[in-house]
Amino acid sequence: MNNEVKSNITNEEIEKSINIINGLSTYYDERIVGQRNLKNALIISFMIGGHILLESVPGLAKTTGAKVLTDAVNAKFSKIQCTPDLLPSDIVGTQIFNYSTNKFDTIIGPINANFVLLDEVNRSSAKTQSAMLEVMQEKKVTIAGVTYKMPDPFVVIATQNPIEQEGTYLLSEAQTDRFVLKEIIDYPTPEEEVTILDRIESGIIDEVKPVMKVDSILYLQQIVKKVYVDDSIKKYITSIIDATRHPEKYISRDLVKYIELGSSPRGAIAIMNVAKAIALWNKRTYVTPDDCKAMIHSILRHRIVLNYAAVADGIKVEQVIDSIMGAINTP
Repeated sequence: MNNEVKSNITNEEIEKSINIINGLSTYYDERIVGQRNLKNALIISFMIGGHILLESVPGLAKTTGAKVLTDAVNAKFSKIQCTPDLLPSDIVGTQIFNYSTNKFDTIIGPINANFVLLDEVNRSSAKTQSAMLEVMQEKKVTIAGVTYKMPDPFVVIATQNPIEQEGTYLLSEAQTDRFVLKEIIDYPTPEEEVTILDRIESGIIDEVKPVMKVDSILYLQQIVKKVYVDDSIKKYITSIIDATRHPEKYISRDLVKYIELGSSPRGAIAIMNVAKAIALWNKRTYVTPDDCKAMIHSILRHRIVLNYAAVADGIKVEQVIDSIMGAINTP
């Protein structure tokens, strides 16, 4: 099989795509020290138009990373600080009576932006979290029976702090499943932290100089859709997802007993779309099995639900994912 013949992506399109990706990557590296996993996850989510959930303790550049890449393309950025008293109307918008016209005016909320940061999303109530479901899935909001489309591109970047539990509301499976990726952010190394201090002193981090237009993101999304995925790769992806639902057919009973729930079809879609973006990033017009594996932890860690026994025994979801990937035959 000649994968490259199957694709209709030209060399010029690949070159332009790589220039855009490299431009985003360079802009990020000039303003953020380290955190390569965060950079890769954000760029991939932009390339496929998927939402992303970032988890870490405070102060590890989650907000800064999202804002930096938004600045790079001169896009509309909106930050929503989630709190327990935040109402759905505070996010999607509402109607306000205008006394001068004796009519209700519709006010669209801060969700109306290209890139929306939901900071500490698990601090908002379940009612407010559910208000995001339609927006994240349909990319539109409905106010007083009227539907308003979100701008294109539209990506939600949510953050949560796994340490503090007081005043927080656990995200439901329906909510987390709508995030294409869940990335865990770790502390910088001592050397990286010295560089951070140097950059703070120099003021480089505060500089905002867009290097491209927001249309560049739309271009990337169009090219990613054209990346070829062979039927054998699709079967490989569905085998991975099936293994999360019926683990007893693939992995040892020692791990099977910890799995409460497997992935929905969104997991398969996420693997395919992320693999397409990774293939393009690597200057290829077709997907390989390695592309499917590259970010598998970020794709599945929030889609496989472990039971309380796993928590008690210190079993991590990444262990389960690695076991599943090892049991699936690679095409």
